[in-house]
Amino acid sequence: MESGPTSPLSVSIDFETSHLFFPTIIHWVLAILFALVLVLRVVPFFAAVRRGEKCLPIIGESMDGWRFFGTLALIAAYFYLMTVVGDLFPYTGYGFLFVSMVFLFLMSLAYMHTRTRRKVITAAINAVVAPTLAWVILAKLFYITLP
Repeated sequence: MESGPTSPLSVSIDFETSHLFFPTIIHWVLAILFALVLVLRVVPFFAAVRRGEKCLPIIGESMDGWRFFGTLALIAAYFYLMTVVGDLFPYTGYGFLFVSMVFLFLMSLAYMHTRTRRKVITAAINAVVAPTLAWVILAKLFYITLP
């Protein structure tokens, strides 16, 4: 068997662009899925709006401004404080851990319609357990650097 560049068993890898192989595939899959959603869901919805069968969900409905703007403020504070706290404990992931606990608890309180003692305790337990589990899996098990 010949071992030249024309052999069917030879493989050549361009290392300057090989890291772009899977992201390119993912981009095309996402683009196709986006096009399918547009064709199968959005176009029929707008056709029903034009016929008067449905209305746009944004127009004519009351908005819960407290939750909407509170969520935006919490998300902005979450990303800002994650780096601030992460700089206090570099390369440990504590910025992610501590700020995620507070963020998850406050988001749970914001979207909790009736606050009972049991619901608040459940939200607090969830706010501690979920980020801790994610932190252990990502930072300690897979050695992924967290802020």
